[in-house]
Amino acid sequence: MAKKTTFESSLERLEEIVQKLESGDIPLDEAIGAFEEGMTLANQCAKHLDDAERKLKKLVRNNQGFQLDLLEFEE
Repeated sequence: MAKKTTFESSLERLEEIVQKLESGDIPLDEAIGAFEEGMTLANQCAKHLDDAERKLKKLVRNNQGFQLDLLEFEE
């Protein structure tokens, strides 16, 4: 079973890859592999953020008591 990574660990690894690619001091094949890993990590981070957004809720009092509603985000 694959270990589930946290958002923070994925983001930290992604930042390491970006720094490595920006340095320009790695061979092309290694750069391509790093880019592929970075894209996977970016997708994982996006999924973590989407999941977190769905979990964010606010407690609203209504006539029946309390109800959980999705938190509204400003754009």
